[in-house]
Amino acid sequence: MPVPLIDVPTGLLAELRRVRAGADNDRDAALSTLGLRPLTGGMQNDLYLWTSPHGDDVVIKLYVKTDRQRMEREWAALTLLAPHQLGTVPAPLWRDEAPVEPAIGMTRLHGKPLIEAADQLAALRALAHTTTQLQAVPLTGLLAGLPRIDTGEHYMVRLTQAWPEQLAGQPDDPLTPAMQQLLAAWQRSGDAALVTAPAMPVLSRGDANLLNWMTTDNGAACVDFEYAGFSNVAFDAADLIEHISGRAVPDSIWTQLLPDLGVTDANRRQFTANQRTCALRWLAVLWKQRDRRREEFTVQHERVEMLYNSTNPYA
Repeated sequence: MPVPLIDVPTGLLAELRRVRAGADNDRDAALSTLGLRPLTGGMQNDLYLWTSPHGDDVVIKLYVKTDRQRMEREWAALTLLAPHQLGTVPAPLWRDEAPVEPAIGMTRLHGKPLIEAADQLAALRALAHTTTQLQAVPLTGLLAGLPRIDTGEHYMVRLTQAWPEQLAGQPDDPLTPAMQQLLAAWQRSGDAALVTAPAMPVLSRGDANLLNWMTTDNGAACVDFEYAGFSNVAFDAADLIEHISGRAVPDSIWTQLLPDLGVTDANRRQFTANQRTCALRWLAVLWKQRDRRREEFTVQHERVEMLYNSTNPYA
């Protein structure tokens, strides 16, 4: 493990964990006393901003969820990228391997949410540039042998096992026949074979959510590497475009960005197969929540149908 740039603030972390355990009635006041401010954006785990004794802003990430090697993945990714000094990812500062709520410290990135950029095309082109920089970093260590979380193979488990069983258990639902027809079209298409076909491994953040990106003076910057591992260019491009957050971007922009995201004539068939698989996986996710997310489900249903007909702008 690389030598940390600053010492682990063990006393601060002990107090933080004590406060989180409920030892103080007024948690906000206790955190303020410690010089900590909670940050938004940590969906799975918790983030705090702290000013170190050196006067530097430090983001502290506490891992509430420690399954799937989340901390190990993030630390490995940040330390792998650190020597390249990209300026668009946090730099690792220290790692605290506590048995409960382990933590890492990293530098703070300053920017504005990329998804709110006035010029979507320019912002997403910058995202694509940063992505290709990440993919160009040689894979070594843990991430060289560890696939990203949520791979194409993982998505296919839902489409070949979990969702068919769920649909079979809802034979009277008026939506079930249409969903089964889309699954049958996917199975006939040969997409599964292309999704699992060998491809050159590249570094992947493993999380395509656009909310993890910001525009900065150095270009498009990204945070949250707890799903990191190896992937391939075609799958990551498809996963980015088909992530539910990507519906805020029109297809007229995404199609312009395909070359920037590494989609070429050589891997175009793999990309479109992965794209349909990712889109269908999101439909399966939203199908389970169709009553409370009706509009999102409807939009996703229409999108999957579009990807399987002649109006598909990506084909």
